[in-house]
Amino acid sequence: MLEVLQFLAAPFAACAVLVAILGYLGLHVLEREIIFVDLALAQIAAFGALVGFLFGHEPHSVASLGYALASTAAGAAIFSFTRTKESGVPQEALIGITYVVTSAATIIVADLAPEGAEHIKDLLAGSIVWVTWRSVARILVVCAAVGLFHYLFRRRFLAISESPEKARAAGVGLKRWDFLFYISFGLVITVAVEVAGVLMVFAYLVAPAIVALASSSRWRVRLLIAWVVGGAASAIGLLASYRWDYPSGPAIVCALGLLLLAFGAWRGFARRPR
Repeated sequence: MLEVLQFLAAPFAACAVLVAILGYLGLHVLEREIIFVDLALAQIAAFGALVGFLFGHEPHSVASLGYALASTAAGAAIFSFTRTKESGVPQEALIGITYVVTSAATIIVADLAPEGAEHIKDLLAGSIVWVTWRSVARILVVCAAVGLFHYLFRRRFLAISESPEKARAAGVGLKRWDFLFYISFGLVITVAVEVAGVLMVFAYLVAPAIVALASSSRWRVRLLIAWVVGGAASAIGLLASYRWDYPSGPAIVCALGLLLLAFGAWRGFARRPR
């Protein structure tokens, strides 16, 4: 048992850091009703990393991270300046087409890069079980900085997520604060995708937030619920991955899905008339 704990200590620590920040950001994403923005930004970050790989930069290198960050910053700018009702086009549609186009471009770039298909698999599924303590420390620094930034300006971020029209009437510059939200969000997504993969990052953002929003209207309670759900799924997925030699990222995603199904079944049973 001690050997298992030692082997999974760094992966679980990385999962805990990601659950802490992504659980919070996921609540904002659902409040804004832009469900697929996290998936789109994750795919944009993966595309940037793959472009860096095409130009000869090793995965997880500083240069590769720079390519991913530059791509994510471009995506953040697009999403922040297209959040408007005047155009008559739902922003979710723009986010969706951005994801599709970026995915197609990723496939093209992968076809040009040596071992591109294998690299795409790594970007989707991640390699969280092989994360090192050095990578955990880097993730912690980035996520702590973003968390502190959001805490200092929490009132404005909450205002534009819950009621953008009221925030605009109060004089809050929506485009400026939207851009700050998306660029900080994109920074977390970039470092998360590097170790966890696109699928796991999306699941961490959405699944715990769904349970939290359905369970409480208070933000502090929601955060606690999201963290508990994400932490439990991480432990279950990592242990299953170790015991049966499953890919760790997909195992955690499936654990989140099972917990979500269990929660839905419990809610349905609890609402049945007695």
